[in-house]
Amino acid sequence: MSLTRRCHAYLEELHRCGRGRRLATPAGRDFSSNDYLGYAQLAAATTAALARSGTASRLLRGHHPLWEEVETALARWHGAEAALVFTSGYTANEGLLSTVIEPSDWVASDSANHASIIDGLRLARAERFIFRHNDVNHLAEGLAAAAAQRGTRRELFIVTESLFGMDGDRAPLADIVALAQQYGAHVIIDEAHATGCFGPRGSGLVDHLGLRSGVLATVHTGGKALAVPGAYVVGGNLLRELLVNRCRHFIYTTALPPQVAAWWLETLQRAEADVAGRDRLCANALRFRRQLAAAGISAGGEDYIVPIVVGDDRAALGAATIVQRAGFDVRAIRPPTVPSGTARLRVSIHADHEQGELAALASVCAEALATIVPPLGGANIAPSFSYDPSSHG
Repeated sequence: MSLTRRCHAYLEELHRCGRGRRLATPAGRDFSSNDYLGYAQLAAATTAALARSGTASRLLRGHHPLWEEVETALARWHGAEAALVFTSGYTANEGLLSTVIEPSDWVASDSANHASIIDGLRLARAERFIFRHNDVNHLAEGLAAAAAQRGTRRELFIVTESLFGMDGDRAPLADIVALAQQYGAHVIIDEAHATGCFGPRGSGLVDHLGLRSGVLATVHTGGKALAVPGAYVVGGNLLRELLVNRCRHFIYTTALPPQVAAWWLETLQRAEADVAGRDRLCANALRFRRQLAAAGISAGGEDYIVPIVVGDDRAALGAATIVQRAGFDVRAIRPPTVPSGTARLRVSIHADHEQGELAALASVCAEALATIVPPLGGANIAPSFSYDPSSHG
């Protein structure tokens, strides 16, 4: 049974039993929400209907026409059929993966994937294959073996990030999609760190590379480049209906307030048009990386997430302290967030950073590393990550 047939069968059985769910906007006197003390209604009297919030899930009384506008706008932004908003990126990843993937399935996951992906796969309880970070050859080996043992109900999935939040490098998305098509696998991509920053309209790496038709779903967060609460999943209409009807993370969660929906609409309009901001971000990242290189520091990645691997945990903390005392909020990232022996400074470049402060930060980073890590002689090594399946449980 294909994934599409499996989803249709599940939904058809729900509707046959009279258990299908549909989102509906609130109407009539409220006897369904959890506004036990009536505070939402008091607020509504002063700020109109937008203030009704925090009292129910979207399937009870937490839905609002503004969320329909947001999800329509998101689907249009990505050139997809549908989108569905979640309360956070962690919830979106966990909910999507544990809903779509079943215990009888097989899933390949990049060894550097975010904790929310790891936890979502644990909930799904499918057979997991953890492939070495961005290693398409290792992924191909796993897919070939899984395809050879494929049963009638066994679906194959590949899950990766597009831009990795700790390593700053991009996944080889075109190669991954090609492998998926070769072996009949479904691709799910976490675009958390790419949303807003790639492509002429800012909708992410998947769209920028023209791969939308080759993926089952993408996950996007608002709390990074878009600077708004919440997250969303982009995919087909069937996927959206499945999530509304089956995803516990969506069904049993209090809805975000409609004020946030209005914020999303404003932010989407700004982000889509902000070509200049994306150009400045790219230029700043390139400038900072060149300044680091001139100071003898080799950083990981290629974009605006700049990891400077120190190695030792205490050394990374010491270097971060020096940089912070100079007035720059740069944090040390240590295990278990990153593999043992790869503690690092994680520098996040922004579009509104000035050239002078980028140069000053590069200089301070060089001084910090020379002070804390004398054996490196003021220089740093490029990250060389080892395969660590233990991080996936």
